[in-house]
Amino acid sequence: MNPLSRRAFATAALGTLLVGCGGRPAGQDPRTDAPSTPPAGRRPPKSASASGGSAPVRLRIPAIGVDTPVMRLGLAPDGSVEVPPITAHDQAGWYEHSPTPGTTGPSVILGHVTVGPYGDGVFRNLSALRRGQRVVARLENGEAAVFAVSSVRTVAKADFPSDEVYGDVGGPELRLITCGGTRTGDGYADNVIVFAALSRP
Repeated sequence: MNPLSRRAFATAALGTLLVGCGGRPAGQDPRTDAPSTPPAGRRPPKSASASGGSAPVRLRIPAIGVDTPVMRLGLAPDGSVEVPPITAHDQAGWYEHSPTPGTTGPSVILGHVTVGPYGDGVFRNLSALRRGQRVVARLENGEAAVFAVSSVRTVAKADFPSDEVYGDVGGPELRLITCGGTRTGDGYADNVIVFAALSRP
């Protein structure tokens, strides 16, 4: 994906990423907490490398005790990126129009920090990750892509670093995103973003 299309994706999508964190049970719209909505008619473009590789089906982060199935996430009817449903059996979700883990580009996996009345979300301890710790994406073809954390950032949603998250990179990378910071009503003020690079296929 070229830089212009990545910026278009970020502009359309970042306002609705993980707005359901701490939100409502399944069956209620988790996007009502969104600080903004995508412009009319704007939809995140598909990544050129999204069709390559094998989709992730499980994610393990040993340092924080995460071992979760990974569901596919697409686009909601309004053109925003879907988020995992608010359910008792919370799991992470891979945005299927981002590169598959292990292929060139930033693969995007989303998860909740809290899931409404059900308590903690699958990414509740994401901010505790440290540089060098492993993230393992198990793929549909039975292989695994192993990543090493390069940095963890907590940023205000209004200052989401779109180019750093979605911009072109020279190799396979991973972005894990959840909510963080101060909780206000049903939402959170910040996003926690983990940046990781492939350490071995």
